[in-house]
Amino acid sequence: MLNRKIVMIIMFLTLSLSITYAGDAFSKVASTQPTLTQKGASKKWCPVCGMNLKMFYKTSHTSKLPNGADRQYCSIRCLVVDMQEYKIDLVDIKVVDVNSQKLIDANKAFYIIGSDVKGTMTKISKLAFATKDEAEKFAKEHGGEVSDFATAMKKAEESLKGDIAMVNMKKQKMMHPMGQKLFEKKCQPTINPMDFVEINALKSAIVDDKLCKPLKEKQLQAVALYLWDVKRTEDLDKIADKIEVAKAEKCPVCGMFVYKYPRWAAQIFYKEGTDEKYYSFDGVKDLMKFYFDHMKWGDYKMSKKENVSKILVTDYYSQKAIDGTKAYYVIGSDVLGPMGNELIPFEQESSAKTFLDDHNGKIIVSFDKIVEKEVYKLDE
Repeated sequence: MLNRKIVMIIMFLTLSLSITYAGDAFSKVASTQPTLTQKGASKKWCPVCGMNLKMFYKTSHTSKLPNGADRQYCSIRCLVVDMQEYKIDLVDIKVVDVNSQKLIDANKAFYIIGSDVKGTMTKISKLAFATKDEAEKFAKEHGGEVSDFATAMKKAEESLKGDIAMVNMKKQKMMHPMGQKLFEKKCQPTINPMDFVEINALKSAIVDDKLCKPLKEKQLQAVALYLWDVKRTEDLDKIADKIEVAKAEKCPVCGMFVYKYPRWAAQIFYKEGTDEKYYSFDGVKDLMKFYFDHMKWGDYKMSKKENVSKILVTDYYSQKAIDGTKAYYVIGSDVLGPMGNELIPFEQESSAKTFLDDHNGKIIVSFDKIVEKEVYKLDE
């Protein structure tokens, strides 16, 4: 009888300790209904890395792009990555308060930097709290230093290069091989990652269009990373006569890195004396804005349209570089480019007509029929 009582006491103490540990362990997963600010089916995932926002909700940040579009990230690291491409006003940044799990003004938040909580997409965690007292209480239990948003941003910027290298190594060793096996076993081989502007849109299509057999979140992330990082690069390398864009090139109109969007790349070449130079764009829409009024977008030496020697655009179907002045453009379709509604180019008019019918396009125009005010209407 005594032995039985001892066993019961030990079991009770063990259970109590396990419950206490489980309660004290920190989880980044949303325990309430998460606030997702992005629009559309892809709003569940970070547009930079593809991570599930509900699973990493307590490190989530939001921003607004210059065009008013909402962006939501799994971490301050992905916010910093996005800021390299977009002109994001720091005034608009919000962060999830760890305790209330509500979005608060990041500029007024108190950050704990370097606690024992594992970082999201970074080695050093950065967690936000609405009050200093709450931040200090968390630091007593989990370590770290109380700081502000500006310091957290600076730390994220300083560690970005190392964090990217760390994440890339993990992807190459674990996620890419796993993703390839799952893709070959469970997914439709016709999935084309270049059909998507961002990785969260790819993940959304895989789920909503049932492009793969049911996948758990980690499996879905592995497949998406394999398609986005590996297969997309391999497919692009196979294309002959594509538009070549260096990694450092930014669109002079919107400031985005053009190499990230090979399906939409376009270029204007112009003569400067005996030399031929060029500008690269992340879509025909921005190219045409520049073509109609290049001085609006900076102090450029292409002083006259007569100096333009060549215009290259990317044929939507073949992905090959074609003569932009001889192409056919579909306007008003349901296919969006990096900057939203686009003029979508085709080398053959028959291909443009097929796309028009398949994607609810409104009109097909030749280069000489493109009107400046109609280009700007696409932004509406």
